[in-house]
Amino acid sequence: MHSTEMSSWVNCLAQGQNDRFVPCQLGDSIQQPFRDVTGQIVDALWLITPITDHFLGFRLLVLIRIFPHVLQVILMLTKLFDFNLNSVTESSLWRSTDYGTTYQKLNEKVGAKTILSYLYVSPNNKRKIMLLTDLEVESSLLISSDEGATYQKYRLSFYILSLLFHPEQEDWILAYSHDQKLYSSVEFGRRWQLVHERVAPNRFYWSKTGLDKEPGLIHLETIISEGQALYVTCKLQNCTEANKGKPFPGYIDPNSLVVQDEYVFVQVSTGGRPIYYVSAKREVFTPMKLPKYTLPKDLHVISTDENRVVAAVQEWNQNDTYNLYVSETGGVFYTLALENVVSSMGHEGNVMIDLYEVAGIKGMFLANKKMDNVVKTYITYNRGRDWRLLQAPAADLRGNSIRCELPYCSLHLHLHVSANPYTSGNIESKDSAPGIIVASGSIGAELTTSNVSMFITSDAGNTWRQIFDEEYSVLYLDQGGALVAIRHTPLPIRHLWMSFDEGRQWNKYSFTMSPLFVDGLLGEPGEETLIMTIFGHVSHRSEWQLVKIDFRSIFNRRCTEGDYQTWHLHNRGEPCIMGVKRIYRKLKPIARCVMGKTYSVTMTSEPCDCTEADFECDYGYDRRSDGKCTPAFWFLPSSMSRSCTTGTTFINSTGYRKVVSNNCTAGVIAEYTARRQHCPTQAPKGLHLVTSEGKLTATLGTNVTFLVFLEEGDGARTSIMVDFGDGHALTYSNVSSIENGVKHVYKAVGIYRVTATAENSLGSESVVLYLHVTCQLEYIHLSAPFVAVKSKEVNLTAVLWPSQVGTVTYIWWFGNNTEPIITLEGSVACTFSREGVNTVTVQVSAGNAILQDRKTIAVHEYFRSHLLAFSSNLDDHNPDVAEWRLDISRVIKNSMVKLSEILLSALNQNLVQFTLRPGVQVTVYAAHLSAAPLVDTSENHSGSAMLMLLSVVVLGLAIFVVYKFKRKIPGLNVYAQMQNEKEQEMIQSPVSPTESTLVSPNTPRELVTSPELMDTELNTRPIGE
Repeated sequence: MHSTEMSSWVNCLAQGQNDRFVPCQLGDSIQQPFRDVTGQIVDALWLITPITDHFLGFRLLVLIRIFPHVLQVILMLTKLFDFNLNSVTESSLWRSTDYGTTYQKLNEKVGAKTILSYLYVSPNNKRKIMLLTDLEVESSLLISSDEGATYQKYRLSFYILSLLFHPEQEDWILAYSHDQKLYSSVEFGRRWQLVHERVAPNRFYWSKTGLDKEPGLIHLETIISEGQALYVTCKLQNCTEANKGKPFPGYIDPNSLVVQDEYVFVQVSTGGRPIYYVSAKREVFTPMKLPKYTLPKDLHVISTDENRVVAAVQEWNQNDTYNLYVSETGGVFYTLALENVVSSMGHEGNVMIDLYEVAGIKGMFLANKKMDNVVKTYITYNRGRDWRLLQAPAADLRGNSIRCELPYCSLHLHLHVSANPYTSGNIESKDSAPGIIVASGSIGAELTTSNVSMFITSDAGNTWRQIFDEEYSVLYLDQGGALVAIRHTPLPIRHLWMSFDEGRQWNKYSFTMSPLFVDGLLGEPGEETLIMTIFGHVSHRSEWQLVKIDFRSIFNRRCTEGDYQTWHLHNRGEPCIMGVKRIYRKLKPIARCVMGKTYSVTMTSEPCDCTEADFECDYGYDRRSDGKCTPAFWFLPSSMSRSCTTGTTFINSTGYRKVVSNNCTAGVIAEYTARRQHCPTQAPKGLHLVTSEGKLTATLGTNVTFLVFLEEGDGARTSIMVDFGDGHALTYSNVSSIENGVKHVYKAVGIYRVTATAENSLGSESVVLYLHVTCQLEYIHLSAPFVAVKSKEVNLTAVLWPSQVGTVTYIWWFGNNTEPIITLEGSVACTFSREGVNTVTVQVSAGNAILQDRKTIAVHEYFRSHLLAFSSNLDDHNPDVAEWRLDISRVIKNSMVKLSEILLSALNQNLVQFTLRPGVQVTVYAAHLSAAPLVDTSENHSGSAMLMLLSVVVLGLAIFVVYKFKRKIPGLNVYAQMQNEKEQEMIQSPVSPTESTLVSPNTPRELVTSPELMDTELNTRPIGE
């Protein structure tokens, strides 16, 4: 990061060998001579030495900002991080007004105990500075209007995570807080106003002059739920519901909004597949049309300059590569530019594409392509229309010939740009030095990470020269008139290299008396100067040193017109690139002079006649091996835009389209340019019907927005009828009248057959969408008998509330079975093959909700049942909790066992009693002598519980106490065991066979098969009845 147009600061850490971090603070300055290898004094340098060196276990974070205006100001913010405390414990603010020769510490001016975290500069007024305090200590900001000389402190009621300055208004700022709130200020941070809550991080953008209606408009993405977001626009100082705009009808995928130049992009997933939408010049959103079977898994917008979109798309069969696609000016129709471009994961989890746009020359890119597990570097001069390999240098660094024949051997480059502003990346180019590219790479059949050397080209990639056989950091000084290189090494160094002839010759200089571990370089205060700064440390236990080097005294004059020459941009001798011949004015390699800040790149151009090379294949067309564009197998060339209206005209493609920003004229332009033709009258074709959210489900009582698209046909004269499937339908006179969608509210749960029909005088077409309207499932109850007969079929029923919630799936689990039974009906029949207690669990899946209920069923060979009741005073002492019922059941069971031999007689005589509490006797008596139901379905009992006496052959008398609950599931006329009960609401207590006199072995045995004993009397009713 060498440009003075930085708008924010980036952290850099001082790091030595073995990841051992060392401290650094700034102190007094001393001067030492700067000598070349002959010992001649060239210029002076200043070492800014530290005060202390005892902070082992700390690291220093440095933020540096240059102000090349009037006072030649440099600001440096240092932060000391304590690993033991895991926090920043100190910060210091330093200021230089002489390009880094001397520094003044400003801690007293910002507050001696204030810990600073970030420093920002207004991009429109470099005199305005903003400092943020550390959020762990306080939430404040400090503002300066005099290039950091003085500050005013302002308290904040929120914590700032990031800032976004307006590109034109110097005092307008957006601030994003830790709690997802967006604030705005029109007074450079002195006052703030809440704009919107629940805003997605890094998804807010300023309006663009000439495109948006108002300069104070904000584009932002708001969070609705975990999988839903909205794209809205707000006024800077008045973001109310009435003033909000919703440019996209419906929900979008989270973190998908991108506003870049004149384009806006959003993503909507439908059926697990993403659909990407684009709006050009703030017009209506249109689905981005990639080749039909692209089926993207991921998409990233790479570039939107020059009125064209470059997108990297990872297709269904790719894992570590992306395909490059380019659009026409509308950003809608895309064609393939390059396949299998290498990708990697950045430090912050972001995807890095190995694509590099060369600065200074429009339309020139470098890319690393992977095929058959081999990575090679390709270059294009016409925005991806044509790509070729790089010709390797003819000789190595020592002058030995290199035998490297295309296409088997070529030059390959590493294309990563450094995220650290204090170290150079693998490749560098500058707008002020067109044609010069410095990069690290290798020569051979593929790109490797071993035997890496440094290469340079001064003719825009046509020829390359090897300049070092190791990796170096290279800085551009004096508009590219001077290049400075320092070796990448973990060892201390004291030399640097300098070239004044575009890297043809390099001179070696020493910049310090003692070897220095170099941590970073600063080509500041800008590439237009001859001043640079090196910072590092002498040893792993020493402090940092700043080395300022001023090369101005090496030059004794300023450049004149005679020091420049013309240079013709070409591609292997072809001068017509992007439809023009471009001629640049460049410094002669032999000139030793200073270009200075007043120098600007001069370029003249003249148009060329158009040739086939100036046109790329249009959407739906593929390039054959002979270079001709032919229709893809899936594309019908006769298809027209859905906006084509009878009586008007449309653009009929020839299979080619001119490369965006190509300025060729005449030649074959008439042959290859799309022709405007009259729209023929035709029947509607390609009708699409989707919901705005891209889903096939909707919630009862909410607005559902249906979107209708017509690919072909006279849109203005084609009527649209939408039948919502619930007895309601709407008819529209033309397609354009429903561009924002058709809204409808469903009042009942169900699956609706929604039909859209397009019709004109020549025909009609219909499309159907099946919409599932659901509501939230709140309760379920499993209705099952308490007792069942072995090997006899039992009916189980799951009762829902509400009873109608939409499509429901029932999952039934029986005992210890590992495989469930899945049904779409709420009832199931089953049999139990073994005696004992069996557990039945039913899970009900409705939409995103899954609820369950569980019951236990006692299984026996034979049994009889008798219904018992209790005196009404039991209800008076029922607290309706599970533990109380458990205790009562134990008391009742004991009372029954004691009277087992004369139980029925005792019950009929009201002789069975138990003490509930002192003075409270509860009587148990027989309700009637008929068989007791095995499922509690009645609503009125004289007591709080019922008792079923089950006469079980062989086992004797089994006592089951089954409670009639006081609380009822809302909307159901049944009483049920709640899911969170601690105990089973059924207690079995077999009595020994010798004590059983109720049923004689000779008595005819009755098998319980009567419907009276089954759960067949369940009714439902809505809440409130």
